Amino acid sequence: MNNCAIEINPADSVWGIASAIDIYNCNPLKIRDANLIKRFVIELCDLIEMKRFGETQVVHFGEDEKVEGFSMVQLIETSLISAHFANLTNTTYLDVFSCKTYDPERVKVFAQDFFKGTHSTINVTLRH
Repeated sequence: MNNCAIEINPADSVWGIASAIDIYNCNPLKIRDANLIKRFVIELCDLIEMKRFGETQVVHFGEDEKVEGFSMVQLIETSLISAHFANLTNTTYLDVFSCKTYDPERVKVFAQDFFKGTHSTINVTLRH
């Protein structure tokens, strides 16, 4: 894994990396725009060199204002990228799972900058 904050020992049998990234105080206009969300996915996949499989699905739902917002799903050849954008709190909940290595910190920085969040958290799990 090049330039990654997570070091993987080649002797470990790591099958993939799962990153859960929460981005707070995002720009409300950005997380409420389906076309911008689709553009984010294209740019993210280019950044981490993931090949998209099919079109990005972006659907608005949620009768309860606590969960109302867009949800996004993008299949990639090495697994899946998904997110939910919570209107009430202007928070982005982004998940990236891939058996191809990538730098989770790079994804976090890119996503926070794209959605203009003030801060973020990340949880990374190595899948075996």
